[in-house]
Amino acid sequence: MAGILFAWLGGAFITLQGVANSRISQDIGTWQAATITQFTGFVLAFVLLLLVRDGQWRKIKQVKPLYLTSGALAAIIISSNITSIHHVGVTLTIAVVLIAQLSVTFIIDSKGWFGVAKQKMKLAQFIGIGMMIAGVIILKL
Repeated sequence: MAGILFAWLGGAFITLQGVANSRISQDIGTWQAATITQFTGFVLAFVLLLLVRDGQWRKIKQVKPLYLTSGALAAIIISSNITSIHHVGVTLTIAVVLIAQLSVTFIIDSKGWFGVAKQKMKLAQFIGIGMMIAGVIILKL
């Protein structure tokens, strides 16, 4: 149950962040909004790190260097979402983002990339993604 609650919170905050970033970017620009978002996110994460103090920093050498660059993806995520919201609105942006997330995770699961257990994809998963795509097309009409 906790996992579902955190997933719901994450989804809600992604949407709120996208809307806020879009508003910020209208006043000062897309990359400025992305910079502010990244900076405030860093500050909060750092404060929480100081409060938690779980001592896991010693294990950083075990992490593959490629994975350590994943935070840089946030700049692309933020700027893409901002630009998309400006062009197609919040609802369509989030719908397409969700389809993209599911499609990429579908590939990751089926191929076993990044060390995840390989999953066999069934017809139901293909139908589900197809229905979501159809829903977005209907939403766009």
